[in-house]
Amino acid sequence: MADEKYKIVVFGAFGAGKSTLIQTLDPQAKHIEAECSGGTTTIALDYGRVQLGEKRVYLYGTPGQERFEFAREIIGKGMDGAILLVDATSPVDEFVEHLYTSIGAEKIPFVVFLNKCDTVGAKPDEAKGHFPGAGCAAVSSKDHKQARIAVENFIGTLRPHVTGNPSA
Repeated sequence: MADEKYKIVVFGAFGAGKSTLIQTLDPQAKHIEAECSGGTTTIALDYGRVQLGEKRVYLYGTPGQERFEFAREIIGKGMDGAILLVDATSPVDEFVEHLYTSIGAEKIPFVVFLNKCDTVGAKPDEAKGHFPGAGCAAVSSKDHKQARIAVENFIGTLRPHVTGNPSA
C-alpha cells in the first residue's frame, strides 16, 4: 500500500500561533525556542507529524521575526504546500504582507489560516481582505479537531509524493 507524504511549512508573524498549531496537531512535536521579552519565541523551527488516513503530513513551523528570513528560505526548500497563519486580532502589517507575497512567488499551493477569530477584537473579514485570491479558513490553533479538519482540507487540494509499492 502506498503512503502519500507532504511537507507543509507554516509561516506567520511572531505570536500568530504557529507553534501552538503544530503542537495541537502533534503533541510530540519538536520545538526550538529561546527566552525573549514577553516569554519565548521560536528561533529555528517547529517540527511535527500527523497521519491523515494514508496521508503522512510533515509540518515545519518557521520563526516569525524578519531577521530569520534565511531560516524560512532553508525550511521552505522542497515544500509541497504552505500555510500562512495570521493573527486575526492584530492588523496585517508589512511583514505579513511580505510573507504572503514571498509564498505566492514560490508558485506552490498555499492557504491562509485566520487564527484567534474567537478572541475579543478579532477582525477576520478585515484580515481576509489582505489576501485576495487566496483560500482562507478561520482556524483556532488550540482546537485539535478544527485544526486537523483545516489541514486535511488543504492537503486534499495537493499532489502527493507517493512512496511504497503502488501495485501492492
